[in-house]
Amino acid sequence: MIHGDLLGERARLSPEREALVTVADRKRYRYRELDQRAVGCARMWMYGLGLRPGDRVAILSGNRVELLDAFFAAGKSGVVLVPLSTRLTANELELIVRDCGPRALIYGGEHRALVRRLRPRVEVDFWVALDEPDRDDDLDYAEMVLTRGAGSSVHRRCRPEDPYCLLYTSGTTGRPKGVVIPHRQISWNAYSTATCWQLDENDVSSIFTPLYHAGGLGAFLTPLIMAGGRLVLHANFDAAEVWRVIEQEACTAVLGVPTIWKILADAPEFQTVDLSRVRWLISGGAPLPRHLIEVYRARGVVLRQGYGLTEVGVNCFTMTDEEAYAKAGSVGRPMMFTEAKVVSESGQELPAGEVGELCFRGPHVSAGYWNNPQATAEVYDSQGWFHTGDMAVRDEDGFFFIAGRAKDMFISGGVNVYPAEIESQLLQHPEVRDAAVIGVADETWGEVGVAFVVPREGVEIDAAGLAGFLGARLARYKLPKRFIVVGELPRTPYGKVVKAELAKLLAGGG
Repeated sequence: MIHGDLLGERARLSPEREALVTVADRKRYRYRELDQRAVGCARMWMYGLGLRPGDRVAILSGNRVELLDAFFAAGKSGVVLVPLSTRLTANELELIVRDCGPRALIYGGEHRALVRRLRPRVEVDFWVALDEPDRDDDLDYAEMVLTRGAGSSVHRRCRPEDPYCLLYTSGTTGRPKGVVIPHRQISWNAYSTATCWQLDENDVSSIFTPLYHAGGLGAFLTPLIMAGGRLVLHANFDAAEVWRVIEQEACTAVLGVPTIWKILADAPEFQTVDLSRVRWLISGGAPLPRHLIEVYRARGVVLRQGYGLTEVGVNCFTMTDEEAYAKAGSVGRPMMFTEAKVVSESGQELPAGEVGELCFRGPHVSAGYWNNPQATAEVYDSQGWFHTGDMAVRDEDGFFFIAGRAKDMFISGGVNVYPAEIESQLLQHPEVRDAAVIGVADETWGEVGVAFVVPREGVEIDAAGLAGFLGARLARYKLPKRFIVVGELPRTPYGKVVKAELAKLLAGGG
């Protein structure tokens, strides 16, 4: 049976192997110890709070071992975990909490003020404090686990399609939607990633991405648990700390987003840190600039481009180290038992070399959106294919390349233009540090491109020079009609450019 108690199964097989190191307090946990913590959390939910399978528990916390307790307790109990973004306001959290209707909300001490603003707006039976409580009648997590979570096991068995957690999308283009992640998806993503990326018990991963996000949970948390490896958990991102920990803990595989890899490459520690134990690094969440691949290659490290979505799992493709260079810009071939295709607007599968919408089908695909059948019907077709909204192209060797979001595409003179293609070329210019392209209305052509570029430090970018650089690499109709120099691009926590903010900047006369 495919279900989500990955930690319980790994603890049964490798109880004395080291599973986790928490950087903040330098504590180390064996699989047996980590599993017993999750059992205590699950039993506290069941016998302390009276929660039943299907009830929701929300958690508002930074990266810490108690968040892992809650995540793995969901795999044991049938209670559905809802990780909340720590970057959201009380107004934004209110929408999510009202939508998912949690029986309990667990919060870290650093979020007491936020909880105070949220509390009168939502109905929650139990408020559970990980640290100092906001109110005297809030429950103390540690005390509840100690007094109501005692016991050695959880006598519940979850089914493959039971919801494991709800992961809410960022909402950058509208109201956040809760993606229903079933136990089957959690296990399959972990199994397929560990197998296709060839992870094993000797692998060590430094985790500094937030665990409220699918990326933090799905790569490399669950795959490393599946393989029996070791996790090194950072409370926050600090470039110097990350490089120190990668060296000291002999990390072998690490996930980041392009923005993070750029910050890490610019850190002074990058030039001297010992990277001899690193097998490869992987980037996700946004297109990976080719020059970053070369920066890490110069230090003898493979930096791969990954691809995934909350709705289909964060790991959908795979490639070897050699292919990461030979096919730079590609996300790889689909992982085992992952069906992927590129389709036209009419839904017909396209041959190699033609750009269309990327679709997936397989056991790694989610169960739809919580309380939102209309949104579910818009992206899942009658044959079970999930339509991503991302434009892609497949080459003759079966490697996929992401061309950008369908909504980003604009039509200039009757021809489709994909900003990601232009951005990829701009990022190869030696004076450009970052770039984004949007389409705007034009009386003559219908729409034309506008490029926002961030120059490298100490450099003044010449628009005519950029136009000439692109003109030697792209068809004329793809060339931006305007270049705007900015200090930074607005990005989500996971590195995606918020193009709506660029459009507002342009509308405001930027």
